[in-house]
Amino acid sequence: MKGYVKSFMQRGLIFGGFGPIILGVIYLILELTVKDFSVSGWEIFLGIISVYMLAFVHAGASVINQIESLPIARSSLIHFGILYVAYITCYLVNTWIPFDWVVIAIFTGIFVLAYFVVWITVYLIISKTSKAFNTKITKDLSAS
Repeated sequence: MKGYVKSFMQRGLIFGGFGPIILGVIYLILELTVKDFSVSGWEIFLGIISVYMLAFVHAGASVINQIESLPIARSSLIHFGILYVAYITCYLVNTWIPFDWVVIAIFTGIFVLAYFVVWITVYLIISKTSKAFNTKITKDLSAS
């Protein structure tokens, strides 16, 4: 378990720096598309810290899927929960969505859909690649 925590921290620290870069891009797009867009120093500071933490948690959470003692369904559920809490917290703290149960329900629906589309896509790609790899190994072994 200690190794997984260390890996979580290392991945988070390595990729966490991308969070502020992403925030900068978001603010740039908003400035170019929203009339009279402005942010205060506090909003920039809060955005940098919260998006850094979001990127840190997102990168670190990838270690959950490598814990072999966890069944895939449980590790996916834990991974989903970690990401959902990180995203909803970041969005609410930055007031990118209002604290309104209808809005939170819509956000949750979109998050669930996006999460499962990504993981189904990853599963299908890995499955196809594994089958191709196994077929190649079988052919190579039978040719020997």
